[in-house]
Amino acid sequence: QEYLKTFDREVNAFVDYMFGPRDARVRGWFLLDSYLPTFFLTGAYLLCIWLGNKFMKDRPPFSLRAHLIVYNLGITLLSLYMLIELILATWEGGYNLQCQNLHSAGEADIRVAKVLWWYYFSKVIEFMDTIFFVLRKKSSQITFLHVYHHATMFNIWWCVLNWIPCGQSFFGPTLNSFIHVLMYSYYGLSVIPSMRKYLWWKKYLTQAQLLQFLLTIVHTLSAAVKPCGFPFGCLMFQSSYMATLVILFINFYIKTYRKAPSRTATKETPVTTEFKNGFHKDYFAAANGFLNDKKAQ
Repeated sequence: QEYLKTFDREVNAFVDYMFGPRDARVRGWFLLDSYLPTFFLTGAYLLCIWLGNKFMKDRPPFSLRAHLIVYNLGITLLSLYMLIELILATWEGGYNLQCQNLHSAGEADIRVAKVLWWYYFSKVIEFMDTIFFVLRKKSSQITFLHVYHHATMFNIWWCVLNWIPCGQSFFGPTLNSFIHVLMYSYYGLSVIPSMRKYLWWKKYLTQAQLLQFLLTIVHTLSAAVKPCGFPFGCLMFQSSYMATLVILFINFYIKTYRKAPSRTATKETPVTTEFKNGFHKDYFAAANGFLNDKKAQ
């Protein structure tokens, strides 16, 4: 136990050395003071994927229909709460859409930070997206894109909450919460067989996802072009990270949907089975920022 405490102090001292003093307003908040819980939860997530696939290899997949309905409803409601609260808090604080610093809005900044803590915490809840894949033996949907996004978001938002928990940081989570209300609603409804015929709008979710990434990059860079005191290094990191998501998502999109089918595949694959609204059935191949059809059976 003493060794773990020493290791914890050394890790956090190193992180503080790299990034500088943390924001005092979030000291003592659950999971924020030490990086180790976030690090170990991420490691456990990756380990569960590896061990879970081994465990399920010779076992039949679980259905989990009831679990998925409850899970998707819960994420939808949480996303709706974050969306509404972020809009109200930033409106109350008179946030500047082009660039907003970390300290000028007073109590509204604290209100934003509290919502963004829930946004950070939601990323560990969304690890269950992948666990459900494993238990349902949807290994083909556990792509690099999917795992990279889930694992990195949780860690990045630990850093955001410790150093830049409000101000310009509000924009991406606001957009993402709106997308998640639509996305997890779709997932939950797709579990119910009688509802699937009404789910004609999944291609628009995909388009909204990509638009979300691009808008976040534009918003982030706007604060670099006309600064307001928000840390420049954080702006550059966020823009770079979002650019990786755009690149990976477009690459996935092109490989999956823009590749012309062979003549044999065209003959053998019924259009009504493989395509809907012009999109392949496997389109939603990654979760939480990358859409997948993980809940549909």
